Amino acid sequence: MKIIILGAGQVGATLAENLVSEANDLTIVDLDADKLTLLQDRLDLRTVVGSASHPSVLRAAGAEDADMLVAVTQSDETNMLACKLAEALFNIPTKIARIRAADYLKHPQIFSAENLCVDYTISPEQEITNYLRRLIDYPDALQVLDFAAGKVRLVAVRAYHGGPLVGHELRDMRKHLPNLDARVAAIFRGNRAILPEGSTVIESGDEVFFIAATENIRSVMKEMRRLDKKVSRVMIAGGGNIGRRLAAALENDYQVKLIDHNKNNSARLAAELHNTLILVGDATDETLLGDENIDDMDVFCALTNDDEDNIMASLQAKRMGARKVIALINRASYVDLVQGGQIDIAVSPAQATIGPLLAHVRRGDMAVVHSLRRGAAEALEAVVHGDAKTSRLVGRRVDDVKWPEGVTVGAIIRGEQVIIAHHDTLIAAQDHIILFVPNKSMVHKVEKLFQVGFGFL
Repeated sequence: MKIIILGAGQVGATLAENLVSEANDLTIVDLDADKLTLLQDRLDLRTVVGSASHPSVLRAAGAEDADMLVAVTQSDETNMLACKLAEALFNIPTKIARIRAADYLKHPQIFSAENLCVDYTISPEQEITNYLRRLIDYPDALQVLDFAAGKVRLVAVRAYHGGPLVGHELRDMRKHLPNLDARVAAIFRGNRAILPEGSTVIESGDEVFFIAATENIRSVMKEMRRLDKKVSRVMIAGGGNIGRRLAAALENDYQVKLIDHNKNNSARLAAELHNTLILVGDATDETLLGDENIDDMDVFCALTNDDEDNIMASLQAKRMGARKVIALINRASYVDLVQGGQIDIAVSPAQATIGPLLAHVRRGDMAVVHSLRRGAAEALEAVVHGDAKTSRLVGRRVDDVKWPEGVTVGAIIRGEQVIIAHHDTLIAAQDHIILFVPNKSMVHKVEKLFQVGFGFL
């Protein structure tokens, strides 16, 4: 597939890294020649220096025969105009735009084929807000990922000594949960992926990914570890787009405090947020944190635009007694450095938002894609098409399909029904199959399984 990426920032660069190894012909456009040089030194792609919304630059990037344009610059207006030009001048089949301003997203009709010709929009700030909300709703989880419009969730937890299943085989889960159906999709012991089988023994410290219907998640989590008390108090550092959105999402269900250093922005936040206490100050200020009872906080989220400030504020909050701390970290090398130490969870904005882009790029019909373990693994929701003659899947049992090595099938969504997959589960046309791919190099083999033969009409 020939793909043009507009914008070499965190999202554009991360998308390029994910796609360059998958036999795609990539060109990336940016005004910053230095950024492009660094990318070209690392990745096999073309670069074009110039404005993403200029027809001559798009032409130089190969727009005349491109299959897809992904506009992820920092400017909503540039992204929308580029999509309009891609349709009007070059007839590019698929156009995706990053849109940050909530005001645009409130009016989806402006993106239609009659107007701006944007086929799909992505909102990184909203994706991260939703991701953080799920982590707060499930404070014992390392990751919480939605599938099938929220009917099913994939949850990663750290198995701790004393958990009911720790030291026992996976087949014992059914004895502990006779009335619930769940499946362990993957286990990581250190950096090593372990294929989950009935005889696999869960050890303390394992990172366990399990899948279940959303209403059963908490019951399954109890099998992995002793659950802490529920969250009631949340403190947010940073009143930018993400901090503001998260406070708005939480304030009717939790006690929320938000710290921002800018007086004018704090005044705007106070007018917009009705159940959030707005504080003006520095989130790394020990006196301020002490005065605001940081030791009573269930979750502290550092969401400023500065990685170092987020790290320092999180470390300070943890030292002073916050139960769980989450830091937003843009620089990938920092995420690996701080995750799992004093900082409980480090969230990479680029990794948290790359999934919706990958869902549109993947071959086959991919409804949902989540990038896991800093891009090394993926969880997919793929749609089955065809019939018994033209499909490698329709009419076959799960254990009759030659899945790529290490790939596990977690669940099948059939209409409104959630089916936790077992070896003898039959696959039908239009099923949504949720898979865990522990090594993303296997994704292309998964895509081939879902592609339909030429005989299907």
